[in-house]
Amino acid sequence: MAVLVTGATGFLGAHLALALCDQGVIATGRDRAKLARLKALGLRSVALDLAHPVPAADRDRIGAVDAVVHCAALSSPWGRDAAFETANVTATKNLLHLSRALRARRFVFVSTASVYFQFCDQDGLGEAQTAPKFVNAYARTKYAAEREVLKFNDLHPIVLRPRGIYGAGDTALLPRLMRVARSRAVPRFSPAGATDITHVDDVVSACQRAIAADPVVSGEVFNISGGQGVALPDIVAAACAQCDVPLRWRDLPFGPALAAVRVMERMAKTLPGQPEPPATAYALGILRYRQTMSLAHAQTALGWQPQVNFEEGLRRTFANGAMRQGVL
Repeated sequence: MAVLVTGATGFLGAHLALALCDQGVIATGRDRAKLARLKALGLRSVALDLAHPVPAADRDRIGAVDAVVHCAALSSPWGRDAAFETANVTATKNLLHLSRALRARRFVFVSTASVYFQFCDQDGLGEAQTAPKFVNAYARTKYAAEREVLKFNDLHPIVLRPRGIYGAGDTALLPRLMRVARSRAVPRFSPAGATDITHVDDVVSACQRAIAADPVVSGEVFNISGGQGVALPDIVAAACAQCDVPLRWRDLPFGPALAAVRVMERMAKTLPGQPEPPATAYALGILRYRQTMSLAHAQTALGWQPQVNFEEGLRRTFANGAMRQGVL
């Protein structure tokens, strides 16, 4: 089976491409140096910039594929709306047309559980319960991309919504927490938030299940997570302990803290380049509110369930003494 993986020079995409290396995987991305490293490991690699329609010459170089897994995205709590639109919506549209041209029979789109987020406790969320107003441009554009994906019925599309992917090579979730903990006291609210984060190995296995799913499983959306609601203070404390980072807490009232952060966000948008503020409303909301999902649909329709609990996930993440940075 030939599988095209986008974002293979990123965190999840690299893990997935390596897991599929015996199945004729074609790794794509924009970082040619990292693609060369994948090629040295025996993977076919093709440099693609999905911000533009893919030229015929590149289509010919790729050849026919059985499935496409779209991992590439601009994933950040902050940034320019236009950048998110290009990376997450336009790129997905271009890839959908490429997938059709390559005669793919399955399109797996890795979306995000951010489409659910609201400033309130939410437990056991089902796939139909998206937020009435998206918390940021990332969530908005990923949901818009989902809608585009589900229009291409001939590609038997499947959408996966993982929450909080972490593991060796993670450059977002745990590294962000570590940067805050190293530089200043970490805000703590009462009651504290909780979330069901997901080890990258579980997301890879979900992608593999989606690729191999019966064709009748089409046009479906699935929650993917570790299935274990973990309190945010416990996540921070465990990660700091693994990295020998002294942890300092700063207990704050949530309302005034959120109001102050919203002021910082408005100010940042007026500055040249719109730099990311020290904190975002979304980050504070994650620290304060419970956000967990139901996995019943994935368990029933895909036969998938998580295998890596939080304790085991941390062990795998820091198995070499420190979390690896970058790809591979």
